Amino acid sequence: MRTVGLISLGCSKNLADSEVMAGYLLRAGYTLAPSPDRADVILVNTCAFIDVAREEAAENILAACAHKAAGRCRAVIVTGCMPQRYRERLAEAFSEVDAFLGVDQLDALPGVLDALARRRRRGKGPLPTTIAPGLPTRVFDKPIPALRLSGPVYAYVKIAEGCNHACAFCAIPQFRGHLRSRPADALVAEAEALLETGARELNLVAQDVTAYGKDRRDGSSLAALLRRLDAFGGEYWVRFLYGFHNHVTDELLEVMAGARHVVPYFDLPIQHSEPEILRAMRRADTIAAIATFPARLRAAVPGATLRTTCMVGFPGETEAHFQALLDYVEAVRFDHLGVFAFSPEEGTAAAELPGLPERQVAERRRATLMEAQARIAHAIDRGRVGQVGRALIEDYDGRDGAFARLPHQAPQVDGRTRIAHVPDEVRPGDFVDVRVTGRRGYDLTAKLV
Repeated sequence: MRTVGLISLGCSKNLADSEVMAGYLLRAGYTLAPSPDRADVILVNTCAFIDVAREEAAENILAACAHKAAGRCRAVIVTGCMPQRYRERLAEAFSEVDAFLGVDQLDALPGVLDALARRRRRGKGPLPTTIAPGLPTRVFDKPIPALRLSGPVYAYVKIAEGCNHACAFCAIPQFRGHLRSRPADALVAEAEALLETGARELNLVAQDVTAYGKDRRDGSSLAALLRRLDAFGGEYWVRFLYGFHNHVTDELLEVMAGARHVVPYFDLPIQHSEPEILRAMRRADTIAAIATFPARLRAAVPGATLRTTCMVGFPGETEAHFQALLDYVEAVRFDHLGVFAFSPEEGTAAAELPGLPERQVAERRRATLMEAQARIAHAIDRGRVGQVGRALIEDYDGRDGAFARLPHQAPQVDGRTRIAHVPDEVRPGDFVDVRVTGRRGYDLTAKLV
């Protein structure tokens, strides 16, 4: 039982946790299988944020248990948000699973597997289920040399765990705990190791990246961390994903405006624009910032990319509230925008609020807002035609050219740039100058300069 097949579900923060567990496994002498069906042990790292994520987790757990029943693997381990959030309920639902580990037990995995192997050799039956204990309080540094499961070109660096916000619709603090920021020295060491092993883009992730350091007493902040990450030699990008606009300080803007490697990219979900809805969402502290942050950021960091997400169909949202949100989005002209229809989550304050719009109303509002954003994005991309920019090569195919990303395109979420007629010597991880020639769906087309 020395080969582990890893299935990582959910967001980039979960992938960073999977990399931590993989690092501990490798350090303990285990091997990572190229695919789960070639593993002695299948590990499923789960997400429990919304219904769709939980359904995906259940499907993968059942598939892993089917592999075990068919004799294709010897054990199934489930980790992450699902065990942390549901504890005993999950153990009852999936009795074939050998162990459940919460988000505070990432480093326990090798010991659990060793114990499971000893029990199997002695014929004493399955390992007793390990249930995630209480609210998480730990934060993990990635074992060095740092492993990348995101591929050869870019990496996710988890700079903090947990969240101190109390948004009415979100259960994350209930199973991820309060904010715990990693030490800056550990983050700098991880970043340096990733760059040394070929990564050319570092994406900083957390439940709220802009809150980094607020729980520490050593002066840590996102601005200070970016200064240190900007100081390495060579060519690379640094960007941060998912923050709060009311936490964007003047110092942070100053750092981003003057940095050589920090991409001028702001991923700041607003959820809504209307004060009444934001108060119901328990995001009243963002009201003032939402009104001013687009102009403030664009003035301080010329050429800044703005990405946001919105939630429609929240309890109490009227047609007037939605129309005001639509007007706001059309006035601001975000470069990238995602829209979600509200879904009640058990254990959250919003689940009990009155005035929930009908589902078809919420879906209609979502479609209307997405159509408006599609028109905005198309116009913005038309304006990019003819512009020259620095692009990071992600995939290369000599026959079909290459896929790359420009600074305004974050991995996985913003589309890519297709470059035709790329020389054979160009490889993933290279930076090239390109001229934008057009648009294909949400991707751009370009040629080398």
